[in-house]
Amino acid sequence: MINTIEITGLSKNYGKIVAVSDLNLSISEGQVYGILGPNGSGKTTTLGMILDVVAPSGGSYSWFGGIPNVKARKQIGAILETPCFLPYLSAVQNLKIVAHIKESGNNRIDVVLKQVGLFDRKDDKFKTYSLGMKQRLSIGAALLSNPPVLILDEPTNGLDPQGIAEVRELISEIATQGKTIIMASHLLDEVQKVCTHFCILKHGVKIHEGLVSDTQGEINKVEVSCENNELLKSKLELFEGVKHITQSSNSLFLVLVDGFTALDINKFCFENNLVLKKLITQTNSLEKEFLKILDNHD
Repeated sequence: MINTIEITGLSKNYGKIVAVSDLNLSISEGQVYGILGPNGSGKTTTLGMILDVVAPSGGSYSWFGGIPNVKARKQIGAILETPCFLPYLSAVQNLKIVAHIKESGNNRIDVVLKQVGLFDRKDDKFKTYSLGMKQRLSIGAALLSNPPVLILDEPTNGLDPQGIAEVRELISEIATQGKTIIMASHLLDEVQKVCTHFCILKHGVKIHEGLVSDTQGEINKVEVSCENNELLKSKLELFEGVKHITQSSNSLFLVLVDGFTALDINKFCFENNLVLKKLITQTNSLEKEFLKILDNHD
């Protein structure tokens, strides 16, 4: 399978400032790829280079197996800046301008307006839109030519919780269509909920790359409670699947032996006539992984 993009040794210097250093990435078709990092880590610069907006200082990149960049660019929908539309025009009028610039025709305007949830407001002026609606219209503009690749730079930046949820849901829905999505963000929760793969940049250097699912696996720690936690503790101390128990005022925290899960705890308690009020498996998160990786690269 040909990768959507291959990035090899890509670098960008601004005088003595190294924005991106020797970056290598391979992103495959259908992946939702998150580029994570603190502000100033090189995320936007990286996207700018692969979109021919920023000239690299070194290295190279190749779209779709090496087709010319001009041809590749026509297969990419991108949002690098904040939404920029004419405030006194409607959504339809603004998208007609975008379609004219992209030479994509007007036949998909209603389609994308329905897709981004703005069809009912298509004739309202852009200046009447909320920030979330403006960002959704921007994504709609990127989808006008139905590109196989979508690039988003901080798509939920500056939005309120409702706007973040709206844009996140939209990106997830677009991903189900098989499009490749490359998204730069510093919002870990958003990347965890939307992306399949991710990398972390720090001071322009890639310090980690992997599957988002690998950060969400179960760890061997379970929180439990019942009507009589003292009795519960005494029983669980006899269970071969429990390695260690700590107790708070309302719960017991169990460290399990490798190979045992919360299901085994529940079964053991049921067999010992203990009815659990609480059984919570603690899981890793992308935030925990992110902070741990950053700490390891100080």
